Amino acid sequence: RQSYCIMAINFAVIGTSVITASFIESALTTNAWKFAGILSRKEETAREFAKSNKLTVPTIYTSLEDLAKSSDITAVYIASPNSFHFAQAKAILSSNKHVILEKPATSTVNELEELYSLAHQKGVFLFEAFRHLQEANFKILQKSLEFLGPIYGASLNYASYSSRYNNVLAGETPNIFSLAFSGGSLVDIGVYQISAAVALFGKPKAQTYHPIIVQTGVDGGGFVMLQYDTFTVQINASKIYTSTAPSEVYGEKGTLILNGITEIDSIEFLDAKTKERRKLAGEKAKFKLFEEAVEFARIVNEQDWNAARKLEELSRIVIGITSDLRRQNHIEFPADKQIK
Repeated sequence: RQSYCIMAINFAVIGTSVITASFIESALTTNAWKFAGILSRKEETAREFAKSNKLTVPTIYTSLEDLAKSSDITAVYIASPNSFHFAQAKAILSSNKHVILEKPATSTVNELEELYSLAHQKGVFLFEAFRHLQEANFKILQKSLEFLGPIYGASLNYASYSSRYNNVLAGETPNIFSLAFSGGSLVDIGVYQISAAVALFGKPKAQTYHPIIVQTGVDGGGFVMLQYDTFTVQINASKIYTSTAPSEVYGEKGTLILNGITEIDSIEFLDAKTKERRKLAGEKAKFKLFEEAVEFARIVNEQDWNAARKLEELSRIVIGITSDLRRQNHIEFPADKQIK
């Protein structure tokens, strides 16, 4: 198998969710990463996670402090509940280790700025894991914008009914539907389309959000409008209903039609005049976080600060947008109340 770096990066994980298992699997496939540790309050939980995902049990850390000070770990992937990201990342960065934060990286703009400042001070990398932006077919989508001529607008859809919403309907408050844990559709699902729009078109002039607020106080879904100089991007994001609609980008010369905004495996260009369709997508990676793992390892090993700064700027724009949209709709997390 092809190797993507000079030396494999020893990494640990915080969180035992499906996305954590997916990152480990994808990272190991690149040969650029070595799974070396897991943080869990209970050793048995870590062992069960490793066993259920057919992983060799690495070093198990039962405290954040022990993980942070470990000389065996170079980087940490964090996929804990959103509200825990800031404190955990701060501890890891303070110990001169690279951090990959699952989106959303933090609850607030101030938290993200503090983490970036700390990372710069320590000379380490902080990545927000917008995996879809690293996918080969997303890169094809970016390049294919040139076929459209002047852009007239876009419709980006990602709406999928979450099984956790059943718990909400039963009167419970799962983490992802909890204000206390910085949850909600906008920061869990909407960031996919918002980050994609920023990567495709840049920072919008203005933004609005029309959410559906569920009984736990978070947004369960809704429509975001991003306003650019000459066009608008409409975003349909939800965890409480499902949309089967494709995503599209409209231009004077035609339309780009894609099956989704993540894990893209179909991109077609519909010519406005001839009505002919041209297939543009390449093969989708077998492991959905593979391209992300490859790129983050490359940046670390090549010390590509320019690439890191571009990703950093995108993350700043995205959290600026989502924070403004939450403010407009009085969706407040505990972290918003902390005075800096």
